[in-house]
Amino acid sequence: MELDQPSKQQAISELLTQNPISSRLLDVYSAFRERREILGLSNPGTVEGIGKEVQRDVFLNNLSFSGLRAELTKAFSIAPLFQVSHSLAMGSQLSPPYTYNALYGSPKVFLQGSLDNDFQFSGRFNYRWTQALVSKTSAQLTSQGNMISLENDYTGADFSASLKAVNPSLLDGGVTGMVMASYLQSVTSKLSLGVDAFWTRPASQYPPELNVSYAARYKAEDWMACGQIVPDRGVLEGSYWRKLSEKVETGININLAFAGIGPGGPMGGAQKEGSVTIGAKYDFRTTSFRAQIDNQGKVGCLMEKMIAPPIRVTFSAEIDHKVNAAKLGLAVAIEAADPDMMEPTEAQQSGSETGSIPF
Repeated sequence: MELDQPSKQQAISELLTQNPISSRLLDVYSAFRERREILGLSNPGTVEGIGKEVQRDVFLNNLSFSGLRAELTKAFSIAPLFQVSHSLAMGSQLSPPYTYNALYGSPKVFLQGSLDNDFQFSGRFNYRWTQALVSKTSAQLTSQGNMISLENDYTGADFSASLKAVNPSLLDGGVTGMVMASYLQSVTSKLSLGVDAFWTRPASQYPPELNVSYAARYKAEDWMACGQIVPDRGVLEGSYWRKLSEKVETGININLAFAGIGPGGPMGGAQKEGSVTIGAKYDFRTTSFRAQIDNQGKVGCLMEKMIAPPIRVTFSAEIDHKVNAAKLGLAVAIEAADPDMMEPTEAQQSGSETGSIPF
């Protein structure tokens, strides 16, 4: 007698749930899940952003620049987010003279593309499958070479997992490119532990290389400490962040490299290198000031001033005493939007889910 489809599904479900082995595994998993819920653990973030309070909020990483810059942004809507911008730069070897950028964002989709005067293109496409799973794709097409990145991020209630591939290929007689996998788990309400694996193979004639790092993060109410270690490379990095007041934050980062000690280190004896960077951030009513100094004699500062709601001025300065060089930068950004368009859109946004664009 042939069973219909619902009967087959019911039989399979009973086999899995009434089986002594599977039933025992389900009981263990249920007990483990209940204990995690009792602890009230929160999501710890990602391994990549384990020191975000120091690297992104205090330090000048990816913020300092040189030369003159001007940026005009026009917002056409807020929900969904859609805006275009024109950027002009002069006196900088890193920034192209002109860049056109377009951005679109909704709770499920994020699109961003930029094209400069040399027709070099970079774009990002993110898609949210569920509230926990987001796929991210980025591509860069330049005269120096092309790059594509594929990433999947899963954000659980008390953990984060990520799998990323950069320039993956099967056309060279084997798997080439870079693959990165990371996992960060909350152990207590303040402590989280994680692991990060980095696999690389530039070409099929080279053997693959795998480096595994271990991370730990402790976040209190007004301070944070984190660290990462790569045993195969002999690399140790630690960060400490402290919120002194509502407007003042400080941070320190220490990076030690003992080249030649680990199995993956170069031959020829151990070499010790290290860097220490200290920074601070001051937030005033309409101004934000950042400053940092490292043990190599490099001093930098960045000041952002909101002159009026649509106009923001940024001043950047850096002095490298080791090479006797200095860099100065000044940027003006103007964000324009139609007031008649903004008011109904904001009202619509207040009733929808905010902050859910998969950037």
